[in-house]
Amino acid sequence: MAGGKRGEPKGAAPSGEAGAGQSLHVAIVMDGNGRWAKRRGLPRTLGHRAGVESLKRTVSAASELGVRWLTVFGFSTENWSRPAAEVAELMALPKRYFETDLARLEREGVRVRVLGRREGLSADLVQIIEEAERRTAHNDRFFLQVAFNYGGQADIVDAARRFAEAVAEGRARPEELTEGAFAGLLSTGGAPAPDLVIRPSGERRLSNFLLWESAYAEFVFQDVLWPDYGAEHLKAAIEEFQTRERRYGGAVADDVLAAG
Repeated sequence: MAGGKRGEPKGAAPSGEAGAGQSLHVAIVMDGNGRWAKRRGLPRTLGHRAGVESLKRTVSAASELGVRWLTVFGFSTENWSRPAAEVAELMALPKRYFETDLARLEREGVRVRVLGRREGLSADLVQIIEEAERRTAHNDRFFLQVAFNYGGQADIVDAARRFAEAVAEGRARPEELTEGAFAGLLSTGGAPAPDLVIRPSGERRLSNFLLWESAYAEFVFQDVLWPDYGAEHLKAAIEEFQTRERRYGGAVADDVLAAG
């Protein structure tokens, strides 16, 4: 079963309604740590540590730029195939981040939720994650979701399994499954869908991140490695997003009139 609370966080909009009278939900694939280190002749582990500092800068800048929800991709279910030393470093990142920043996050009204499977994580890491969620559970000024040991496909499978188990146990009927009900079974349940998905590092793919939730998100790709990311890059991405016309599968009136 995927980790993360199933209840709706305070201030959350129903899934799929983000952006309608709500503050912005931005999701970021934190990519490029290894290449950043390689260009400097450093071990990849130091690139990941520099990435933590970038996360701190970005979280601090986000609320200043009208972002209320920030979801970041830290470790995927596929990252287990990396060298053992690198995986060990990646496993240490949440501890490093929360040890230095949890008190500030708690004080500044940030609610933390960690998305993804808890299976496979060490007991002390699970304890750190649960403490971060518990200590910030009362906050509702800003929402930080960290996808860790997370994969969009795995999350969809976990949600489908939960519903199948409910049907098998007589707690649900197949015809009760709707898009909204299914969204509530995901590890992001209760959060609005992302308005904007950002991928730095020059790569242009989703990499199994928020597959269901990003159905109508706008995408911005930036040629900057994650450890160099900061407020100016987030601001630029949001400004580009604000030029987009979001149609959600429909058409604007002018297009309809022109077609006629």
